[in-house]
Order: sequence, then C-alpha cells, then structure tokens
Amino acid sequence: MSLGKLSIIVPTLDAASDLAVTLASLRVADAGFVGEIIVVDGGSGDATHTIARGAGCKMLAAPRGRGPQLAAGGAAATCDWLLFLHADTRLAPEWAVAAAAFMAAPGNRERAAVFRFALDDTAPRARLLERIVDLRYRLLALPYGDQGLLIARDFYRRLGGFRPLPLMEDVDIIQRIGRRRLRRLAPAALTSARRYHRDGYIRRMARNFGCLSLYLLGVPPRLIVRLYG
Repeated sequence: MSLGKLSIIVPTLDAASDLAVTLASLRVADAGFVGEIIVVDGGSGDATHTIARGAGCKMLAAPRGRGPQLAAGGAAATCDWLLFLHADTRLAPEWAVAAAAFMAAPGNRERAAVFRFALDDTAPRARLLERIVDLRYRLLALPYGDQGLLIARDFYRRLGGFRPLPLMEDVDIIQRIGRRRLRRLAPAALTSARRYHRDGYIRRMARNFGCLSLYLLGVPPRLIVRLYG
C-alpha cells in the first residue's frame, strides 16, 4: 500500500537557535515520503526565516501562539499525512521508519501517533520529568505537545484540527482524538531543556500541572494565560 506523502508543520517564534538542528533531524535517508515542510512563523526577529528558507521549507505567517500557528499550518498542508513538531524538538533518526510503518497500516487513518518524550539534559531531574510524562501518557493518555503529532489529514480535518487557542491546544486536540485512537511510537522526540533551566524544573513542572488542572476543570485557556502568563 502506498504511504502517501507527509506534510511536516513546525511553528516558530525566534527559533533560530534550534531550528536548523530540528530540520536536519527530519531529512534522514529513509524519509523520502516527506512532501513538504511548512514553517509557520509568529513574527520572529532573528534568523528563523533565513534558516527555514535555506532548508527549502515553505514559509507561512500566522498570529503569534502555537495554537493559531498550528491551525494555520494544518489548513495550508497539502499532503495526505501531517506531522506537527515543535521547533525545539528533534526526532531520533529512526523516526522515519516508525512513521512509515504507522502510515502504512490502513486502520491508522483513523488514529494518531506521538513519539516518546525525552530531554537533552543529562541531569537526574530530566530523567524524573521523562518518567512523569510517561506516567501521564499511560494513565491519562495525555502526551506533551513536545512529543509531536502524526495524523492523517482527512482524520485531522474531521476532528476540526488544532483550534487557535492561546494555551492547551495540544490537550484539546488529544482529547478529541481519544485514548483508543492514540498510539505512541518508540523513537524519541528530544526536546531542548532550555525552558526548564530558565524557569527551574520544579517551577515549570508546577506551572504545567497548574495549567492542565485548571483546563480539565473547565477554566477557559484565555483565563489560564492571564494567571500563568
């Protein structure tokens, strides 16, 4: 069965420090099924545009915020399959083999997949966070947005796609996909630990837990943004 082609959507905002490595991780020899990489920029003032164009990516401008940027990228994608990936996350080399196997299975056109969460930090606290994210996935079927999202375009559009939310856009779409239609692929999505170093692991983990708790209690994302910034 033909795999079809894959559109990769990467939202950016002043992402020059990470983007080149992220894009390089997508261009492995096995990934001949990648039809396009769309970089959706929210108003960068650094070299993000130069890096993206130099890598042969399509450029798209959108209102700032991952929700609006992901929604714009999903709407502009032209391939049969979509992969949404954060600009500071690079995929392990074996991602293409795992993605191709998922895309080749007919039943997966009504499912979605994420990758395994990992941080580029050797500290024990990074391993602790990885275990927490793994537990969150196993118990609640709620992966982090950093784990990417691989989904057939038709299924994505029937779900309503990413909503242009100011926060929790990843949780929102995962809830619509549902536990039974979600799979986790073995390759790692290795994410920069820069935010955790900047804010502190405990503080950032507490912030993430607080945002998720309020959202699951029904607090609108626009109010959560006011509380947490």
